[in-house]
Amino acid sequence: MSESHLQIVKQLPAIQKRERDGNKGNFGKVLLIAGSRGMSGAGVLSGLGALRGGAGLVYVAVPAGIQDIVASAEPSYLTIRLSEDENGRIDINQIHRNELIAPFLNSGSAIAIGPGCGQSKSLLNLVNWIYKVSDVPVVLDADALNMLSQLDQLPEDMKGPRILTPHPGEFSRLTKLSIKEIQANREKHAVEYAKKNNITLVLKGANTIITDGDKLAINPTGNPGMATGGSGDVLTGLLAALLAQGYSPFEAALLGAYLHGLAGDLAAIEFSQNGMIAADIPKCLSKAWKKIR
Repeated sequence: MSESHLQIVKQLPAIQKRERDGNKGNFGKVLLIAGSRGMSGAGVLSGLGALRGGAGLVYVAVPAGIQDIVASAEPSYLTIRLSEDENGRIDINQIHRNELIAPFLNSGSAIAIGPGCGQSKSLLNLVNWIYKVSDVPVVLDADALNMLSQLDQLPEDMKGPRILTPHPGEFSRLTKLSIKEIQANREKHAVEYAKKNNITLVLKGANTIITDGDKLAINPTGNPGMATGGSGDVLTGLLAALLAQGYSPFEAALLGAYLHGLAGDLAAIEFSQNGMIAADIPKCLSKAWKKIR
């Protein structure tokens, strides 16, 4: 990159110390809005990512029809039952939107939305509304990004930090550029998009790019075994957990991408690149934390 303003970051942020007298209230509260009929795994995997990311409390909000599945998969997070449409997708009105996110609009909280949600007019309204009104950081991934791409431009009047985590196909839909154009100059397009929209961008893929338009980092961890369904859902939860613990958006994105990739590398050693699955990544996040500490 030739822009003189751009700071190239090659060092991870300092790892926060967990005080001996700390309690779950000290380590952040995460709300994950995820899942739909047939996509309960997205809620489970994002929840596991948030738990292994160190959040004190994790809430996974899912459509009523899959709540029992998501709740039974892991006892360490809490689940929130949301109304659903005839296709099993989240469908909540304005009053219930407020009731959903109000407990999380305070310091030490973060929200993530998108994994496995599917797409609908109601969900588009929900994503657009949360993007605008949330005072706390929001991570947007997967179907949240696909719905944002339907807008002429990203909302400009959001109240808090936003992290977007597209893979090249999702980034193509957001930018209206072809995947070929993006891949030919990933750093340039990522920096320009982050700068223009005042967001932090995690452009996933080999050597994931992390940028807020002023700073740029290239993640060195990860392997082709992570190219499997659900891997990105784990990252979504992990990023939300780091945000809830007080890391800045760029720090959370940088540290989260590194940890996620390192956990994937450790999973590949244990299970092989061919044999590993997305659920192996949160299993190895604890080992990844130990290595970087």
